[in-house]
Amino acid sequence: MKALVEISTEVGKARAVFDSVKKIENVKEAYLVTGHCDIVALVEAEDLKAIGDIILEKIHRIEGVVDTETLICVE
Repeated sequence: MKALVEISTEVGKARAVFDSVKKIENVKEAYLVTGHCDIVALVEAEDLKAIGDIILEKIHRIEGVVDTETLICVE
């Protein structure tokens, strides 16, 4: 299962959060972007629960993360 995770950060923290996100094992790709969020990450895991755990237990715990929005890939 795949999901795109849009990550918003505190002002001035995007680069540090990006570097931390890239180190998470299930994050297959990550990009610093412009627009309504600061980072977009492609997360892959075996099921929806595992994706939720990665977001709640790993991404949300990174200092500087303010908000996330998860887009589940359906095809």
